[in-house]
Amino acid sequence: MSEGKVRAGYVRSLDIKHGQVDMAHGSGGRAMAQLIEELFAKHLGNEYLAQGDDGALLPAQGAGKLVMATDSHVVSPLFFPGGDIGCLSVHGTINDVAVMGAKPLWLSAGFILEEGFKLADLALIVQSMANAAKAAGVPIVTGDTKVVERGKGDGVFITTTGVGVVAPGRELSGRCAKPGDAILVSGTLGDHGMAIMAVRESLGFESPIVSDTAALHGLIATMRDSGADIHVLRDPTRGGLATTLNEITRQSGVGMMLQEKALPVNPAVNAACEFLGLDPLYVANEGKLVAICAEQDAEKLLVAMRSHPLGAAAAIIGRVHDDPHHFVQMTTGFGGKRIVDWLSGEQLPRIC
Repeated sequence: MSEGKVRAGYVRSLDIKHGQVDMAHGSGGRAMAQLIEELFAKHLGNEYLAQGDDGALLPAQGAGKLVMATDSHVVSPLFFPGGDIGCLSVHGTINDVAVMGAKPLWLSAGFILEEGFKLADLALIVQSMANAAKAAGVPIVTGDTKVVERGKGDGVFITTTGVGVVAPGRELSGRCAKPGDAILVSGTLGDHGMAIMAVRESLGFESPIVSDTAALHGLIATMRDSGADIHVLRDPTRGGLATTLNEITRQSGVGMMLQEKALPVNPAVNAACEFLGLDPLYVANEGKLVAICAEQDAEKLLVAMRSHPLGAAAAIIGRVHDDPHHFVQMTTGFGGKRIVDWLSGEQLPRIC
């Protein structure tokens, strides 16, 4: 966010309502310091940002291992039903840390702003980030801002990095799925990707499609508290559930069999996918997770997931088995079987 200390004392304040980003806001000078103080620090301010240095001095975290994840966000449009690039950038990185078994602690945020971008829209995005970080209890403690020429940045791009801590023996990895394990999802598939596409394609449905963007560490804590033997957690974002499960089968050296009838999909999402010729298995989610656990704990874990608001529509969707080819397969509603392969190419660009 800053390249140096934030300074005050400017005669004119930012015109948030009518103003625009200009090249001086990325110069490292007074205009940049003013943007940071009057917009970023106003919404994101906390004791760590207030240190005013090029990084944040953070407290020690005991004997646990640190987990760090980073993600860049280029979603188009910037505002969509259920969220915006701001809250999405917070949720996405928190989730990447949490599915590794860690407690998310801190975030950093890097902004690439385009000359001419409205300060009013930037303020909405930053406030959304602040609200998401506050609700999650994971502060943004440091960051950076750059400005590029008009026509070269598409408004705003945001990169967030998250740091968390995981206690010894509590680590989770895609390498840990075992034959016989149950596969669960925390809710309906494809909501985020279809919310984006509905806006882009001006699709109208009786039930509006709303992004599922959310921070999942609270749900994960509830799942861990159940005592279920959880082997893998993953958030199925780009490439959707199908791509995520293919990644896990390759990491763990196993195969999977899904049950099509068990897959939860909102009717509006299903209708939008049919209209656009898409498969909800490959559509991105931003507030759902995949859990793989010991078979004997599947029902216990399902109950725990459904007890949390973000897991109310959770379902057991399949099993892990031995397979030297590491295929993901699915039993269809007609009783046949098909391969659920990797996503080929970019089905839905700019959805996160």
